[in-house]
Amino acid sequence: MSTAYPEGLPAPFVHPSPPQRPELPDGVEPTSIAPDWRVWMGFSALLVGFVAAAVGAVILTLIGGAFDGSVVASGKLANPSPAVNILATVVQDLCLIGAAVIFARIAGRPRPWDFGLRATRFWPAVGWGLVTWAAFLAVTLAWVNLVGAENTSEKLPTELGADKSRLALVCVGILVCVLAPLAEEFFFRGFFFTALRSWKGIWPAAVTTGLIFGAIHAGSSNIAFLVPLAFFGFALCLLYAKTGSIYPCIAIHAANNSIAFCSSQGWGWQMVPVLIGTLAIVALICWLVRLAAGPAPASALS
Repeated sequence: MSTAYPEGLPAPFVHPSPPQRPELPDGVEPTSIAPDWRVWMGFSALLVGFVAAAVGAVILTLIGGAFDGSVVASGKLANPSPAVNILATVVQDLCLIGAAVIFARIAGRPRPWDFGLRATRFWPAVGWGLVTWAAFLAVTLAWVNLVGAENTSEKLPTELGADKSRLALVCVGILVCVLAPLAEEFFFRGFFFTALRSWKGIWPAAVTTGLIFGAIHAGSSNIAFLVPLAFFGFALCLLYAKTGSIYPCIAIHAANNSIAFCSSQGWGWQMVPVLIGTLAIVALICWLVRLAAGPAPASALS
């Protein structure tokens, strides 16, 4: 049937089509609206996470001591075995992740992209990531020369018992190079920085997060490294703000830890396979998390 209308009669009114959502840049994944996380949630999660980790460490120490008969030595808890140290550090990382998720749920059901687990443009992320890493290395070199530190090697692997056996070495390597970057970036950049950012903006939130990030490493890193580590935490916040994703933060953090771990063992060429393997494992874990969560909603970028 013809849709033509008699000459002289106006065509019926047709509602215009709704405007199309602007196209996103290539490689950028659409995300949900920024979560409504409050500053008190960030500090509360930090406190609860470390208290839970401390309780877990004591329990693991008691259990480990019960098996080797050294629960108490000279009226004090005996030094825990490498296995207990490793497990306690794993528990600490899991407690940070759990605390972030629990307090994030106060504002509604969180999804992975709320914590920055979302895609971004690859080459800009690589570029800004390398700039962040280079700035950290430059600050570290300047600071070490300023304070005249003689030994700046990573002491955490030795404290965890990496020198006790090959199995312990592998476990500590996975913990330091893979689990720690994932957990710390998820908590400090994905949750804590985001909560503080909603309060005072990017720069105060980045400075505060960096200072706390440096402070929590006081027991596991050489004292000369605390200021550079605080700067590293600050710079990673800016990297997250610039790219909109914590994937670049995780990658730089994992790469830095891998090199530091290899240096602590006096390795040379072994750094290359360790670095490649670390980044591959981290990428696989992030991909599995995205796969399990499903596609992000097609809404405006946060």
